[in-house]
Amino acid sequence: MMESSKNPVIVLYTPRANAGRIKLKIPYEMKAEREAFKKLNGTFYHYNQKLWSIVNTAENVKHLKRLFGTKLKMQATEAPSGMPSFDPSKKIQKELDRNQQKMVLKGFSPATIRNYQHNLLHFFRYFETAELRSISKEQIEGYVFYLISKHRISEQKQNLVINAIKCYYEHTLEMPREYYNITRPKKSKDLPNVLSIEEVMQIINHPTNLKHKAILHIIYGAGLRVGEVLRLRVKDIRSDDGYIFIKDSKGKRDRHTVLSPVLLALLREYYKQFKPAYWLFEGQDGGQYSSKSIQCIFRSAVKATNTNPWSTPHTLRHSFATHLMERGVNIRYIQSALGHASTKTTEVYTRVIGINNKTLKSPLDTLYESVTFDKSQNT
Repeated sequence: MMESSKNPVIVLYTPRANAGRIKLKIPYEMKAEREAFKKLNGTFYHYNQKLWSIVNTAENVKHLKRLFGTKLKMQATEAPSGMPSFDPSKKIQKELDRNQQKMVLKGFSPATIRNYQHNLLHFFRYFETAELRSISKEQIEGYVFYLISKHRISEQKQNLVINAIKCYYEHTLEMPREYYNITRPKKSKDLPNVLSIEEVMQIINHPTNLKHKAILHIIYGAGLRVGEVLRLRVKDIRSDDGYIFIKDSKGKRDRHTVLSPVLLALLREYYKQFKPAYWLFEGQDGGQYSSKSIQCIFRSAVKATNTNPWSTPHTLRHSFATHLMERGVNIRYIQSALGHASTKTTEVYTRVIGINNKTLKSPLDTLYESVTFDKSQNT
């Protein structure tokens, strides 16, 4: 859709039914409209796409129509993003199959295999006429630059592309690791999203379904990842010893995490009602529960309680760590409970702790406590 510079319009890209956010294109010259949009709850600017967004609700769509009136135009196509899809040639499929076999043999997770294969598909297409073994580091960096320039990929996507390429060359082709030391973007210093204690309380207690309530409680109460919740077995709840056993967490590491007496009581109530056989949280067919179902449970609770719209189930894990740190718990214990290989990863939560006059005393207070002023100087 092309808009006249004399009569600019705001384009609202019609979201899919299950999309989490609505995206809009607000022309630069429409400063008043942009400022009005920024004042709404949950707005965000996607730098790589040059688009604004807001949480996808029917109420928000109605509000945008009232706010912008005839200046708002609906566009049925999706917001511009991502890369075009295509069917791989026989040559590309052969390399993808080789790479998948190697990753399976090395024990890569299904999610990692899926992500790497998707990104290599485009890499192989770009260099389809070249001899893959002879491609230089400079050519690979040129490809990454092309993705940034043409498709405006994010820094996270950039790292994922590089990881996929390095995996192919270092594991599948068994080429020297140092040769493909590809330039990466500067590591982001973004802080993890964290909920207040009051928000956590509202969210995890919102579900009326006992299984749903138990799932949200165990994510926060034990600081678990969604994947770890899905893989929990009934026997992993070690009630006699007071811990939860986490098998094959991130990095193929087993660990223990805390089992709250409050959580244990809730799990016992849940077990009596649902009687899971093997997996602690079973799906309708008796197999593992799905991550999509957990996402739906969480989103429903957030929407109903009108809490932080940016939060995800993983935010409960961030909140677990931050709330422990605020209470002065030793960082080593928090590191162990989260399953971090290094305290450097855990230290990010020290930057999340709220700085106010209850958590930090200003030197100005000490200054005025230690110095006596001559009142006569102020008369």
